[in-house]
Amino acid sequence: MQNSEKSPTIISIVRTFGRIGLLSFGGPAAQIALIHQEIVINKNWLSERQFLNALSFCMLLPGPEAMQLATYSGWRLHGRIGGLIAGLLFILPGSILVLALSSIYAIYGDVPIVQSVFVGIKATVVIIVLNALIQITKRALQQQIHWYIAGLSFIAFFFFSLPFPLVIFTAALTGFLLTRFQITAYDPITEKSQSKNTIHLNKTVSTILTWLIIWLGPLVLVSFVFGWNSVLTQLGYFFSKLAIVTFGGAYSVLAYMAQEVVQHYQWLDAQEMLDGLGLAETTNGPLILVNQFVGYIAAYRFGHGDYFVLGVAGAFIALWATFAPCFLWIFAGAPYIEKLHDLPDLKGAFDSITAAVVGVILNLTVWFSLHVFFSTVIKNQIGPLVLWLPEINTLEWMSLSIAIIAAFALLYFRLGIFYVLVITGSFSLIWHLLI
Repeated sequence: MQNSEKSPTIISIVRTFGRIGLLSFGGPAAQIALIHQEIVINKNWLSERQFLNALSFCMLLPGPEAMQLATYSGWRLHGRIGGLIAGLLFILPGSILVLALSSIYAIYGDVPIVQSVFVGIKATVVIIVLNALIQITKRALQQQIHWYIAGLSFIAFFFFSLPFPLVIFTAALTGFLLTRFQITAYDPITEKSQSKNTIHLNKTVSTILTWLIIWLGPLVLVSFVFGWNSVLTQLGYFFSKLAIVTFGGAYSVLAYMAQEVVQHYQWLDAQEMLDGLGLAETTNGPLILVNQFVGYIAAYRFGHGDYFVLGVAGAFIALWATFAPCFLWIFAGAPYIEKLHDLPDLKGAFDSITAAVVGVILNLTVWFSLHVFFSTVIKNQIGPLVLWLPEINTLEWMSLSIAIIAAFALLYFRLGIFYVLVITGSFSLIWHLLI
C-alpha cells in the first residue's frame, strides 16, 4: 500500500471507483483502459509501473481481470477497506442494471428499445479502447523483444485461438530465460518498488482461511437449507467451480459456461443464453455478469414460490460464488506483487507477461470492433488457422457514424467519457425511434 500521507481519502476512492463502475462499458479491454485513465493519468494514484505490475499479476488469476485490477488498486491505496470498496463499486452498478433487465426479460422477453441505447455506447467504447491501447502500448513495450511478444500474443489469440494459459506461460518463460541468460536487459522503467510492507506468512494463511469461509460458508448454508438438488445450491456449486477455472477472463470461459448452462443443466435454451450474453455485452460491469442473468432466470423458472424473490436469490448466489473468490486471490496475493517484481528473473517474466497482455487487449479490441461495426462476422477455420471475416455489405453505418462522433468528442474536444456516452446513447435511441 502507499504511504498514508499519499493515499487518497475513502470518500475520494468511493467517488472515483463509483464513477469507474458506472462507466465500465465494453468488456475487459475498455474497463482496464478506464481504470488506467482514472487512477494513473487523471489521479496519479498509481505509477505506470505499479499499474502494469498489477495488470500482469491479475491476468494470471482466475476470474474477471478488470474487477481484480480495480480491487488491487483500492487495496494499494487504502488497504483491505479500499480494496473492498473498489471491487464492490466496480461490479455494483452493472449488477443492479443486469438484475433489473433480467427481471424485465423474465416477464416480457427481449426489450429492443433498451438494446438500441447500448448500440451507441458500444460504438463509443471502441474509441475508448483504441485510445487506451495506444497509451498502454507506449508505456508497456519499451524494448524490441516486448513488441515481438505482443505481436506473437495477438497472432496466437486472434488467428489460432490458443489457450490463454499457454500463451501467458510461454511469454513468462521467455522473459525469465532471456533475463537469466542476459540476452536482453529488462527494467526499461527504472522506478523501484515503494512498498515497505513486511510480508508475514501467517497473515497470508489467515487471509486465505478468512476468505474461504466468507466465500463458501453462505453456499454451504444454502445447501443445508434447500438441499443439494435445489437450483440455488446447484447455482452456487456451478459458479464456484467456474470461478476457479476462468483463466483468461470472461471470453475464455463463455463457451464452456454456455454449453453447461444450456446442455447439461438446461436452465436456459440457446437463444436465451445468447440474449443474456448480449445483455452483458452492452451493459456496464464485467462481462461475466451474464452469470447473474443465468442465476435469475434459472431460479425464477425452476424455483417454487415467489418467483421474483427466487430470481433475485439466484442472481445473488451467482454473483457471490463468482466474485467472492476474487477478493481472496487479490488480498492473499497483493502483498507479494511488488516483491516479486524486485527479483530480476521474475521481473523479466512479468515484463513479458505485460507485453503479452498488450496482445490480449489488441485481440479483444479487433474482435469487439468487428462485431460492433458489422452485423455478420463469419468464423472460418482452415486447420489450426482461424479467420474472422466480416460481410462488407452488413456494415453498420449507424455504429460507424457514432464511433466517428465519439472520436471527435473524446480525442479532439476532450469531453468526459460520461458526457460522450450520454450523447452517443441518446443519439442511438433517437435513431432507433425514428426508423
